[in-house]
Amino acid sequence: MSGTSEGPAPAADLIRPAVTESKGEASPRTDVPDSTGFPGSHEPHPSPGSLESFESLEGGRLGSAFSAAPLAMAVVDRDGLVVSANDSFGALLGKAGAALTGLVAAELMDLKSDARTWDAYREVLRGRQAKLSCTRRVKHPDGHVLWVQVTVAPLPAEEHGVLLSLTDISARRELQARLRHLEMHDPVTRLPNRTLFFERLSAALEAESYEQGGTGRIGLCYLDLDGFKAVNDTLGHRVGDRLLAAVAERLTRCADEAGYARASSPLVARLGGDEFALLVEDSTGTDQLAELAESALKALQAPFDLSGQRLSLSASIGVVERHASGTTATGLMQAADTTLYWAKADGKSRWTLFDPERNAHRMTRQALASTLRPAIERGEFTLEYQPLVGMENGRLRGVEALVRWNHPQFGMLTPNRFIGLAEEDGSIVQLGHWVLVTACRQARRWQLDHPDEPPIFVSVNVAVRQVWDSDLVADVAETLAETGLDPRLLQLELTESAVMGSAGRPLQTLQALSDMGVHIAIDDFGTGYSNLAYLSRLPVSVLKLDGSFVRGFQYEGEGVPPNPADEVIVEAMIQLAHRLGLSVTAECVETSAQAARLRRIGCDTGQGWLYSRPVAPDRISELLGTKACNQAS
Repeated sequence: MSGTSEGPAPAADLIRPAVTESKGEASPRTDVPDSTGFPGSHEPHPSPGSLESFESLEGGRLGSAFSAAPLAMAVVDRDGLVVSANDSFGALLGKAGAALTGLVAAELMDLKSDARTWDAYREVLRGRQAKLSCTRRVKHPDGHVLWVQVTVAPLPAEEHGVLLSLTDISARRELQARLRHLEMHDPVTRLPNRTLFFERLSAALEAESYEQGGTGRIGLCYLDLDGFKAVNDTLGHRVGDRLLAAVAERLTRCADEAGYARASSPLVARLGGDEFALLVEDSTGTDQLAELAESALKALQAPFDLSGQRLSLSASIGVVERHASGTTATGLMQAADTTLYWAKADGKSRWTLFDPERNAHRMTRQALASTLRPAIERGEFTLEYQPLVGMENGRLRGVEALVRWNHPQFGMLTPNRFIGLAEEDGSIVQLGHWVLVTACRQARRWQLDHPDEPPIFVSVNVAVRQVWDSDLVADVAETLAETGLDPRLLQLELTESAVMGSAGRPLQTLQALSDMGVHIAIDDFGTGYSNLAYLSRLPVSVLKLDGSFVRGFQYEGEGVPPNPADEVIVEAMIQLAHRLGLSVTAECVETSAQAARLRRIGCDTGQGWLYSRPVAPDRISELLGTKACNQAS
């Protein structure tokens, strides 16, 4: 055989118009070419179906036209044998046309390699299908490869054959291939781009891809260059593009080394900007991905020399490895993007492996953040109150209002689960206002319900963002006027890091609140800046010692005795506060030994489980006028 063909016909190339009944033959058509390949001939035909009938035409005018036609054509009988082929047909296959006579046409075009094409071809030979069109890749005897469009159409019924024609579409296919390459590759790095990457990823996740063999797993290293924007901003985009190309070369080298002695190398792609991906099909586990990520980091750590410009670079990589079954391209990329964010948040210049538990926490956090504002409007928040007890007599002096979120899905949530989120998205202003109004209204209710008892104050936590993003002074004044609560019965708590160093608006706000009669307390004192110079200039009336200092007082006579330095430090802070006219509250008081030592060194107020956990408002009503706070309740 003078030529071979490679590759099945694309399904889209098969043309199947209406088919006659299976037992009948195709009806004669006057517009279909006769054995010469030209319509409208009125010369008498020789006996149909015989080789001699076609040979007799070759000496005639139409036969000469058939032989000289630039279109490659061959007449094939109903048995699939070449009756006659012109020289253009033979040239495509590397032989003279006459030398193809008697050969099996399907073998010349390799039509049997594709079952669908082979069935359609036989239908045309039998006269039950009007036409077949397909594409074939043909290898010429001299070694070069051609792409040809194969068309098979029936001749008039009396000829009992078909006309097979070939069109060389190699130039068009080459142009299409070049255009596809440009479409699917990044012009800066010449790596596969985002489109080709997702095409490969989607194909790898199709069931037939991993069910036919391999490990059935897939892995991805999602890489982002640290500080690349600074390179563009300071050195220009031309240097930035050259740096990206150099990064691409090193990553490709890593992929080639990782693919050594394996079935295939990882696919390296540029997804856009300074983001790259290394896709590992049929991965063997997380160890393989971790090794690839580590090698990529090391490869990028060596300085880059760009025409005398020496640059250092680092990268962060998110690593995901899992079963291909049940995985989607979107899900894999979301996991990789999340893990890359973790790598950045953990300090950059590192790789981080996807952690389902950490992701579940992130998803929970995201779910809380997205429903926080509506939850405030739906009234899903509630307040509990923890007693603040006088150390000398054990009587209830005040309470701290602590907000809780009664979440319909996650249950009762404490502030550490959502306050940070509220501060991030600004909903802390709306939530803080609700807490302020609710706490002041409750304090006034206790006062009215227990007129014979000394009124207790309520302490409300205030976030720094409330000071900046709202008119806190006006809100407090309006709330006090609305509830009728005496300003002296309201205490606002701010963290030490928020108060220390305050200037401008925050300091003015605190001063205005203090002038109004509201008490200002510094929460968690001793863990922040501890700039004692500010205590003399800030309108602060209370220091709340952080529980880390108080825990050293838990010694009950057994075990390791407390460090004497702890008591010295706490006593010094209490004496300093008293000299400045401030009172001191100790947090996290849990044992009677702690309370006794704090009382001995002059602490004014205690708060902790020794006295009470945070409780509902009615429980505070029961404690009013009693000394029940001397022990846990």
